[in-house]
Amino acid sequence: MRARELSLSNVFPAVLLLGLFGMTARPAVAPDLWWHLRTGQWILETGYVPHSDPFSFTRAGHAWVSHEWLSEVVFYELWKHGGARALIVFSAMVTTAGFMLLYLRCPGKRQWAAAATVCGALASAPCWGVRPQMFTFTLASLLLWLVERGEDRPTLLFWIPPLFLLWVNLHAGFALGPALLLAYGVGLIMETAVGNTPWRQARPVLLRVLLLLLVCLALVPLNPSGAQLYRYPFDTLRSPAMRSFIGEWHSPDFHEWLYRPFLLVWLLVLTALASSRSRPKGRVIVPLILTSFAALDAVRHIPIFVLLAIPVIAAALPAARGDCGEKTHPSTGAPGRLSENARRGALISSRFRRLFNGAVVILMAVFALAKWVSLARSQDAREAEQYPQKAVALLQTGDHPGRIFVYYDWGGYAIWKLYPEYRVFVDGRADLYGDDLLGQFTTAVQLRTGWREVLDSWKVEAVLVPPACALAQALLLDPNWHAALSDSKAILLLRTQSAVENAGIFQRPIARGGYESEKMFPRAIPNLRN
Repeated sequence: MRARELSLSNVFPAVLLLGLFGMTARPAVAPDLWWHLRTGQWILETGYVPHSDPFSFTRAGHAWVSHEWLSEVVFYELWKHGGARALIVFSAMVTTAGFMLLYLRCPGKRQWAAAATVCGALASAPCWGVRPQMFTFTLASLLLWLVERGEDRPTLLFWIPPLFLLWVNLHAGFALGPALLLAYGVGLIMETAVGNTPWRQARPVLLRVLLLLLVCLALVPLNPSGAQLYRYPFDTLRSPAMRSFIGEWHSPDFHEWLYRPFLLVWLLVLTALASSRSRPKGRVIVPLILTSFAALDAVRHIPIFVLLAIPVIAAALPAARGDCGEKTHPSTGAPGRLSENARRGALISSRFRRLFNGAVVILMAVFALAKWVSLARSQDAREAEQYPQKAVALLQTGDHPGRIFVYYDWGGYAIWKLYPEYRVFVDGRADLYGDDLLGQFTTAVQLRTGWREVLDSWKVEAVLVPPACALAQALLLDPNWHAALSDSKAILLLRTQSAVENAGIFQRPIARGGYESEKMFPRAIPNLRN
């Protein structure tokens, strides 16, 4: 056995694990990461989860469902103690865990299972990152593993309710749990209807799945937002604002190379279903169909589709297991006798293979470590590429107006760097702002009819947008505005003092420094105060 400890088949899981550690690592620069960090800090400092918005001046005091509160606490603790390095490594580990569970669900030879898993990883790469959504990916992968293994070992199903309770407090993607259980149950009923599975055999499995579904639904209110989470996922799916402002809610564009691996997975699934080698059951087909349509509808659903598609693809690949053991006599099957030279050559070859496989494992470990170190060292440079660092630094050192119209993708960054002295117009929480307010943001940024009224009605005194933005070009020509800072990344524009006075706006200090601007007659503009 010792001679086979580092055989190729045994090395595959280690190589896959270390390779995924490196592949899934991403820089900590996602637009929503920053307001997640600020929310986590807010929760830890105040001792409770916010139910109204504290970060913007447009939705101050309005109800806010903080459905990712536990993820935000975890992220902030990691940032506080380990900075971006801790977030990068932790997120890579969470994502890798989801793929390793997928690998374990793939049938057939381990090398084929590893290859299929890597293909699935490449297809879902557009969704990787330092973000709470990765919890949903891994917990969905764990749920599928438990359900499948639970067919033979029902005691494993007892882990699903506590898993789901954790999921409810980590991310609103928990709705996938009941959806997958329901699809699994429907598929099982279809199996019995067409005669593929006897009712006597399917009945206990179906009852367990339906019981789990009811238990999971009953656990949903056990979160700080209570029963509001029942409707939150549906409100999100129906929101036009989410689809217009967040790229992940768009359909994948196969003209972009980024989505070609997903197209490949789609083609492989169709090939697998058409082959005689693979005959998936209804409990597999129904969830696969649902997630395939979801993935074609929105990029963010691709990883969930991958969890269903890759085992189907692996099942259609060559599944015969090679025998790496002793050579046997071709007719009797008894162990054959090798000559002394043959045994010596086999021993040398075995040692070489072990050394080679060990070297591959070490190289993959070095690759993962180097990727982590590289991302951590380039964190500041990545931030400077993506966010207006100089403009934010100027705002941090000066007494500027507290209400800032910030470019949508920079809103979370402004919350992390400038709160509580400054409040933003909008940020990445599209569900909070709604279609109307995000429409006003678009009106202003694109200089549509009524853009000036948007800035005036909300008493905006500072604008931070990219230099090429149409709004920036218009305000540069407006004598009531002037540029406080302009570089290749951003331009910061402020209202002139005379324009502020003519508009009847005055500034007063707010908590912990900064200023808040108000009209002399605030009743004319409702819902602005806490």
